[in-house]
Amino acid sequence: MTWIETVIIAIVEGLTEFLPVSSTGHMIITQNLLGIPQGDPFVHAFTFIIQFGAILSVVCLYWKRFFQFDNTPAPEGSSLLGKLKHRFYFYWLLIVGVVPAVVIGLLAKKSGLLDWLLDSVLVVAIMLVVGGIFMLFCDRLFNKGSEANKLNEKRAFNIGLYQCISVIPGVSRSMATIVGGMTQGLTRKRAAEFSFFLAVPTMAGATLLDLLDLLKEDAAWATSHNIAMLILGCVVAFVVALLAMKWFVAFLTKYGFKAFGYYRIIVGGIILILLLTGHSLAMVD
Repeated sequence: MTWIETVIIAIVEGLTEFLPVSSTGHMIITQNLLGIPQGDPFVHAFTFIIQFGAILSVVCLYWKRFFQFDNTPAPEGSSLLGKLKHRFYFYWLLIVGVVPAVVIGLLAKKSGLLDWLLDSVLVVAIMLVVGGIFMLFCDRLFNKGSEANKLNEKRAFNIGLYQCISVIPGVSRSMATIVGGMTQGLTRKRAAEFSFFLAVPTMAGATLLDLLDLLKEDAAWATSHNIAMLILGCVVAFVVALLAMKWFVAFLTKYGFKAFGYYRIIVGGIILILLLTGHSLAMVD
């Protein structure tokens, strides 16, 4: 990968991380368009690690709400554990929500399924179209959220189950968790914000796992050039995501998913046509 390719992919990641269009899918498409060889362990790791750079923009933009503690008195008679849970309830919900993704993600990675999916632009194209069709109707199906519905352990866990679907590139972690939140009675805005918060521990874990795997398999990848590209990719993705996030929340709250559904169908359809007619996505073969 070159410096220019790194910046291009990081911009794509920052723009799409919080949109329900699949940032991983768009990075795979971009890598294919740029002619970057698939199957390389460093390219796989780069795809996940710069997502964590984008996710950190959540901590920056929502820092007051991300670092929140419940200072109200715990219920009378609560044990020490109960008091701790009461004070750190927000983080407890994040832990409950991330557990399904940890289990499914580890199984997918150890089985080799995750690496296979990351190499398949066909899977991305199919899931973009399928997800796009679903998004044309999901507002009508699930748009019954209420501000009175608060997050609890059951709702957080169920949203975490929806997040597991996003192990398939092209699904979109953002879409899966926001729709998951809406099925639990949350408003689009509340579902989107919890999706952002849940992304932090999810992507932190995925990033750490990828770094450990890279170091375990072959530390030769850790050249000054590759490390510098990772840092640059994270910084660019962070800045772009910070600019895109607020726009997305405002747009989703006002207009819903339909526009993103049409976008997914068009992009996925074009790629499917190219692949099925024997054309390569690479701009330069």
